[in-house]
Amino acid sequence: MLQRIRDRITGKFALAILALIALPFVFFGINYNFIGVGFAAKVNGDEISAFEFENAYRNQLLRLAEQGTEIPTELRQLVREGVLDALIRDMLVNQFLEQAGYEISDQILTDFIQRDETWRVDGEFSREAYYQWLETRGLDPGQFEASQRRGLEQNQLQRGVAASAFVTPSEYRRYLNLYGEQRQVSIAEIDIVALAETIEVSEEEARAYYDERPDAFRSPESVDLSYVELRRDALAAGVEVGEDELERYYQESSSRFVQDEQRRARHILIPFGDDEAAAGEQAAALAARAQAGEPFEDLARQYSKDGGTAQQGGDLGFMLRTQLSGELGDAIFEMETGDIVGPVKSTFGFHVIRLDGVRAGGPLPLEEVRGELERELRSQKADAQYETLERQLADALFDAANIETLARSVGLELNGTSGFTRLGGEPFGTNQAAIDAIFDDAVLTRGEISDIIELDANRAIVVAVTRYNEAARRPFEEVRAEIDSSIKSERAFAIANQRVAELQAALLGGADFEEAAAAIEGLTTRTAVIERQDTDVDPRIRAAVFQEKKPAPGRPRVGTVVTEDSKYAVYSITDYAPGRPESIPLAERDAGKQQLGLMSGSRDLQSLIAELERRADIVKSEDVLAQETPFD
Repeated sequence: MLQRIRDRITGKFALAILALIALPFVFFGINYNFIGVGFAAKVNGDEISAFEFENAYRNQLLRLAEQGTEIPTELRQLVREGVLDALIRDMLVNQFLEQAGYEISDQILTDFIQRDETWRVDGEFSREAYYQWLETRGLDPGQFEASQRRGLEQNQLQRGVAASAFVTPSEYRRYLNLYGEQRQVSIAEIDIVALAETIEVSEEEARAYYDERPDAFRSPESVDLSYVELRRDALAAGVEVGEDELERYYQESSSRFVQDEQRRARHILIPFGDDEAAAGEQAAALAARAQAGEPFEDLARQYSKDGGTAQQGGDLGFMLRTQLSGELGDAIFEMETGDIVGPVKSTFGFHVIRLDGVRAGGPLPLEEVRGELERELRSQKADAQYETLERQLADALFDAANIETLARSVGLELNGTSGFTRLGGEPFGTNQAAIDAIFDDAVLTRGEISDIIELDANRAIVVAVTRYNEAARRPFEEVRAEIDSSIKSERAFAIANQRVAELQAALLGGADFEEAAAAIEGLTTRTAVIERQDTDVDPRIRAAVFQEKKPAPGRPRVGTVVTEDSKYAVYSITDYAPGRPESIPLAERDAGKQQLGLMSGSRDLQSLIAELERRADIVKSEDVLAQETPFD
């Protein structure tokens, strides 16, 4: 199982990982670094340190590892590049925030953290719960709070950009005027369906309609079929897996379901500096002090130069062997729990190490993989049955005189269907392989049994045509109802169109709406005041009404539309009233304005960051990007 996760890192899975590492990151948590002085990038003269870059890279690898994703060596360089690009964008934003004077006070930060329900007990902020939450996640309070401050500053920037997105009070009022606008409309409707029901069609009219359309009302060429079918899913559904069989398969497959050993260690890092010998002597002295009983955590906090782990007493957390390369990994995975060793020399300096715990590797328990094993066994048995039946079917085709004999010889059920056309039909849908085989001359006209037709990887059929139905014009009596319906609909629409045109012309000529509508048969009228969000009005009428220009006094706006329920409508817009912002509660107005600003501002913010990046003086350290770390 874990091995297959690793195997799937290539191909489409690899692309998914690349998409993941291209996203912006939120970096906070335990910092891990093992690299010396230097910078990973300079942004307008400000450095992103190699320490910070390695911390971010380490955190990203840990995040992916928690998701069950192990990044292969060939992709890790892309991960590093993506992490550095994200840090550069983060620094650009922070530089802009500083230059623009964005600042979050300690009180605002405190209030923000204390309002979070995560750390509230009985409705009150609990300092104990807060620090316990941080401790369980290995987070340094200062670093966590700094990250929250940056987040609040960035939110402040988002709000600032939104506020400058030209959503002025006058523009917002204009928006509210339009949003809440009301229009007074008179509507006359003709129900085309009801009108069609009143129309009578004589025999002579229907016959003439039929005769005038010789190419209409035709049934397509079709066949009736008998067929036998192999379905892998049907075979799998009938497979039973015994407990003994499952146990045996688990034993045979145990090497596939292995969890790797993990080890938790602490370390003290003494970089080489200018005097490697002195650094080695200091590390040896610290190892002796720790072995003599001094608290390792205190020594790490005081002497370790790994800024990411020193404040946590040198804690590296639980790690896989693949996450630690070179001498450091060799030492940690050769120690016994409680051992203190050092100095251990690596490319980053001298390490003093204590092993705190081991999570043993080995096969996963049967119960954790039972479902997967059962599915695999069923699939294997179904595959074997499918292949056996397919071979038997192929062999039987040589001797079978008809499809009935074929079905009996291989023990498959004989099925049938009718009305299958060159466009397809049930139960094979529009599968082109089935259509081509069924309408092959040998099967269609000579009555032969088809070869095995592979519909897809899990389904195969053999078919025989039992009846061929030529394309032909359907008898008049069979299609009489269709003809009557077509004639009624056409006449009803023509009548409605004529009446609507008559009413529209009268209204455009200045006639009174009620009087003009009353003079025309079959119209129902109503007057309504509608709004843009009105759900009680047909959506097509509402859309047409608000697409019209506003009416001038004494000059209504007139139009027509076919409604969703097949009515022909004429509308006359006689008056309008702009929306009244003061009728909307103040809180709702403010929220609406903020939302409009955010929508516009989010686009502006992305453009701002892109422009900052375009103008920035950015220098990347190719050496640091190419640097191998203990986690590669």
